[in-house]
Amino acid sequence: MCGIVGYIGNQKASPILINGLIRLEYRGYDSAGISTIENNKLSLMKDKGRVKNLYHLKGIDDLMGTIGIAHTRWATHGKPSQENSHPHMDNHKIFSVVHNGIIENYHEIRNFLTKHGYTFYSQTDTEVIPNLVHYYYEKDKNVDHLRFLRAVKDACADLKGSFAIEIICKDYPDNMIVTRKDSPLVIGKGENENYISSDIPAILSFTRNFYLLNDFELAILSRNDVTFYDTNLNIITKDTTSIEWNASSAEKDGFEDFMLKEIYEQSTAIRETIGAKCNETTKCEFDELNFTKEYLSTLNKIYIVACGTAMHAGLAGKNTLEKLCQITTEVDIASEFRYRNPLIDEKTLCIFISQSGETADTIAALKLCKEKGARTLAISNVIGSSITREADFSIFTHAGPEIAVASTKAYTSQVMLITLLAIYFAEVLDKNNDTLCVLKKDIMELPGKIEETLKQVDSIHEFAKQIYLEKDVFFLGRGIDETVAREGSLKLKEISYIHSESYPAGELKHGPIALIENGITVISIMTDATLVEKTISNIQEVITRGAKTLVITNQKVNEDMFDMTIHIPETSPFISPILSIIPLQLFSYFIAKEKGLDVDKPRNLAKSVTVE
Repeated sequence: MCGIVGYIGNQKASPILINGLIRLEYRGYDSAGISTIENNKLSLMKDKGRVKNLYHLKGIDDLMGTIGIAHTRWATHGKPSQENSHPHMDNHKIFSVVHNGIIENYHEIRNFLTKHGYTFYSQTDTEVIPNLVHYYYEKDKNVDHLRFLRAVKDACADLKGSFAIEIICKDYPDNMIVTRKDSPLVIGKGENENYISSDIPAILSFTRNFYLLNDFELAILSRNDVTFYDTNLNIITKDTTSIEWNASSAEKDGFEDFMLKEIYEQSTAIRETIGAKCNETTKCEFDELNFTKEYLSTLNKIYIVACGTAMHAGLAGKNTLEKLCQITTEVDIASEFRYRNPLIDEKTLCIFISQSGETADTIAALKLCKEKGARTLAISNVIGSSITREADFSIFTHAGPEIAVASTKAYTSQVMLITLLAIYFAEVLDKNNDTLCVLKKDIMELPGKIEETLKQVDSIHEFAKQIYLEKDVFFLGRGIDETVAREGSLKLKEISYIHSESYPAGELKHGPIALIENGITVISIMTDATLVEKTISNIQEVITRGAKTLVITNQKVNEDMFDMTIHIPETSPFISPILSIIPLQLFSYFIAKEKGLDVDKPRNLAKSVTVE
């Protein structure tokens, strides 16, 4: 959670910092602030609310400092307020800090510092950091160019939890120190200037060359250089990684919202994710993997572990892996996975899905699986993210930056990539040649079918207008369509704040049908020809009880039965979730817009969940 930005160079820092925060508001937006060094003194400007509120703070236009740090907050400790906003200073106004993550032992540290005369003015865990740095700074009587670094290193050694930290010091006006543990942080290398951010898109317009920090590494930034240190303060060397994302992907490009733009980008995202991995005539290729037939044949189980929307992509992947590869596959919620003592050994393959690659629960689950001897494979949209560096193997979607908090193109790209992975496994195992040929053909046609599906936008908008004031909506599906029902329900909750539930259509009569009453809306997905008749029977049960119905289908059905039917192109059931979710993404979007809500920044949510 939270977004952090830093700059050191020869330009005014404040406009760069605020611009970066605006691009990071999907990570949190209940308060914001910046701190710069002005004439060898620290300046601090912050307030609750959106980043744009900073423009109205008295004196912000007078800031001339060329080094600074900034923060946009997703509250964990303390309500949104000016006092709880970041940055935070120490009592003596020598250090200023921004922090992403959670300090789990902050009560203990706060009590320790209070006994040593420090006073606290906020409810945050972060405020202990600058004061702890100051404590070690004062203890160090060796006044040299590394005194600042030693104080930060010693303070971080006392911290338990997760953190990405930027620190500036009035005594060292030409340096900034950054470090991290289990929270994202990248350093962008410029020409006589350097940038810091928790996410690449915030600074992508300034540079394409990035340094990636590992846990507990520290970096001292100057205008012309970056020096890296390990926990023993030995200098280490790092190479930059070039990021090829298009900077315009982080702009709206004429769309009213990022979410709508990203819905329409899905055909491109799918094309990019398919890339050169798959075509109709040759085997599916993953050059970054070296899984042999011997290894795959010994697997007794595959776990797919993820959170939220990524977990729903995993459910689609479970269906494909089991049917194409005949390997038992389980999907687990990452936040629950570690605590049920899962049965894992060297014959288990564990796949972890995370758009950002920084999801704390998923990373923790990955580390557990490695400890138990399983091979680990990460699926992410971000090269160099924590999860990809931790896993034994990594493969990447190519959705480009996804700015809207509610995931759309990242989800469909994840479904696509895990489908390709299943084909790759099946071909290594010499299985299902005829089925694979048909599936590959459908995959190559999929981007065009996405564009065709998007043409249904007016009908979907019309239905959204009819029901946007409702309080409850139900989603139904069978088989692979039930996974889409889950994701459709989540999207509606995320951005419209309408209570919604999804159920396997056959389960409705075993209890939830008691909730169906006259006028309530039920949405059903039907793309599997073998299950259409049974699903229609279940829909008839809710129609009889007065429900309004919206059906998403690529099958021949009696449209007169339903209030509205949205037809999507026919395709393989393995990839039908990519098409059938699009009308539901649009449906949720238009309902939120009809309600006048901020679709890109829904309340209480953040894009990258870096706390457990």
